[in-house]
Amino acid sequence: MKNFALIGAAGYIAPRHLKAIKDTNNNLIAALDKFDSVGVMDSYFPNADFFVEFERFDRHIEKIKRQQNIQLDYVSICTPNYLHDSHIRMALRRGADAICEKPLVLNPWNVDALQAIEKESGNKINTILQLRLHPSIIALKNKVDAENKKGKYDIDLTYITSRGNWYDVSWKGDQSKSGGIATNIGVHFYDMLSWVFGEVQENIVHLREKNKSAGYLEFENARVRWFLSIDEDSLPKEVKEKEQRTYRSITVDGEEIEFSGGFTELHTESYKEILKGNSFGLLDAKSSIQIVHDIRNKELVNLGEKHFYVR
Repeated sequence: MKNFALIGAAGYIAPRHLKAIKDTNNNLIAALDKFDSVGVMDSYFPNADFFVEFERFDRHIEKIKRQQNIQLDYVSICTPNYLHDSHIRMALRRGADAICEKPLVLNPWNVDALQAIEKESGNKINTILQLRLHPSIIALKNKVDAENKKGKYDIDLTYITSRGNWYDVSWKGDQSKSGGIATNIGVHFYDMLSWVFGEVQENIVHLREKNKSAGYLEFENARVRWFLSIDEDSLPKEVKEKEQRTYRSITVDGEEIEFSGGFTELHTESYKEILKGNSFGLLDAKSSIQIVHDIRNKELVNLGEKHFYVR
């Protein structure tokens, strides 16, 4: 049984980490969040110590190590994107491995700095790239590898997930903290695409607004036209008529890839692999971090034949 701490216990994604820790028969000894709406912990680890101040949380971890010889093995990080770097460093300073939600960090040079710290500490930085564990995506990768196609696959990626007015008020609406929409809702898709289709060869951005973005990515084995939006007006008419607020589609050479199901257990599967030593680390995450960094910073290019879908 390994000892875990969790930073960001009140966040949207935290229950998946709590479940994964419990499902893998491990123990949560402490949790931290500046917000105290963490009653969900009662369903998993009601006896875990909880803190709303980082200093007291950090002191507690140090205290139980010195006084009770309780060693922290992992720190799970579910905090806002811009805090990941700092909290990863804290985990390693405490002699623990880090398990961090994506994006691991906001900039590619942060990866380089963390590599040096990881080497010095001897501890491991793990990230959650759960689409790599999704059966449909694994099947797609196996198919691409087996076909060894001479030409490139043509891919259309559309992801629309409506968000209310709260979004702009939260840290997610601040690009300096979140990395913007492509980072917030798209980074795991870019990771999946680079994992399946190889290194990025071209990255063109056609549209970059606060609530939507679009562009063209070319990988070694694929040409990808992508559109991301949190604006419900972007939803197709048939989706609105069903009163649904999310639309997701990936087609490969015109064939839809069905992966809407199978997500509920992917964090637990990720934890199982991490505990076995088969985790995704800094270098695995770097390609998608570079992609979203470039999307934030590239000059816009007028829409051309390489794009297809902007509402």
